[in-house]
Amino acid sequence: MDPHAQVAAPTRYFVGLDAHLAYVSIAVVTRAGELVLEQRIPVRAPEQLVEALRAYLTPTSEVHAVVETCPFWAWLFDLLSPVGIHMHLAHAQELRAIASSHRKTDERDARLLARMLAAGLIPTVVARSRPERNVLTLLRHRAVLVRERTALANRIHAQLHLQRLALPRGKLLRREGRDWLRTEAWPRLLPEQRAVVVSHWRLIRHLTHVVRGLDRRIARRAAADPVAGVLQTVPGIGPYRGLLLAATLAPISRFATPSHFVSYVGLAPRTRSSGGHTRHGGLPGAANRALRGALVSAVPTHLRAAPTSAISGYYTAQKARLGWRVARVAAARRLARVLFQLLKTGVGWRPSSPPVPGSPPARWGELRSEVARSPVRRAG
Repeated sequence: MDPHAQVAAPTRYFVGLDAHLAYVSIAVVTRAGELVLEQRIPVRAPEQLVEALRAYLTPTSEVHAVVETCPFWAWLFDLLSPVGIHMHLAHAQELRAIASSHRKTDERDARLLARMLAAGLIPTVVARSRPERNVLTLLRHRAVLVRERTALANRIHAQLHLQRLALPRGKLLRREGRDWLRTEAWPRLLPEQRAVVVSHWRLIRHLTHVVRGLDRRIARRAAADPVAGVLQTVPGIGPYRGLLLAATLAPISRFATPSHFVSYVGLAPRTRSSGGHTRHGGLPGAANRALRGALVSAVPTHLRAAPTSAISGYYTAQKARLGWRVARVAAARRLARVLFQLLKTGVGWRPSSPPVPGSPPARWGELRSEVARSPVRRAG
């Protein structure tokens, strides 16, 4: 055999999967975009989908398939990846911006997905593995219950406002808030308003019990995750936030610079640049709101736990200039840059020396001093 002979490249087939609740429309095309198979397969018969695609999977050919981000992508990945099919997850919003049509059918969508994959035009996102999706399900479940509990507390506040009663936000769920509700507010509430408050309180107590159980499970998982352990060395990042960041941001290698990282977590302001003019707006609506909310809500905790850190000093300076709302987002942006450095190096946080009174706020170069070597190391 000639050692200089070139090995022929495998034949590639590209599959577009348009998934729905009851069926999946598939389209298989060649590298040139020629349609070789078009079929609609019921969801209740997944073996038909495997057999239809396995016919194109031979020792001299490979199959690449793409599906949009939707509620059905996970089971398709779990079904087809073990067979040997290379799966790709398309960013649905960016895909619609690239390819939109007034004539829309499931078959047309599947063909378009397949041909765009063959042409290398699919905007992809990271597809999470089953263990990662399992952790994210736990975290999202907790977030939903906390939102429901907050909504119930807001309905109690609404009943108080009808009787010209007011209690600062956050105090209602504390002991002093409950005591005030029984002694001060109760005599002024109407009978039906009291019934609403009692029913909402029962639901709040039940949700609190469930959330505490989830917090214990999250703490155990975070303690076993090396990346979450690195992140928890930062004041303000506890088990929930650390595990959320670790499960969502990996692998960190997909972010080339801190600016890309900040943009992904939704803390970079919108920018419009045209004709030599650049304008900056507010934060983008289409962002990972769970990550952004976790970082923004971590700022007050960080201020209490590390009042002399560079981030706390930056927040204080921005608050005097722009107010606490803008300052909190700006501090969260600085915090995101520090977290990027932690994830890149795999080392823990060490507080910097207290700032000199009257000194200007720290710049990003100075914020790097917040990151120093510690016994914590990057996973794997």
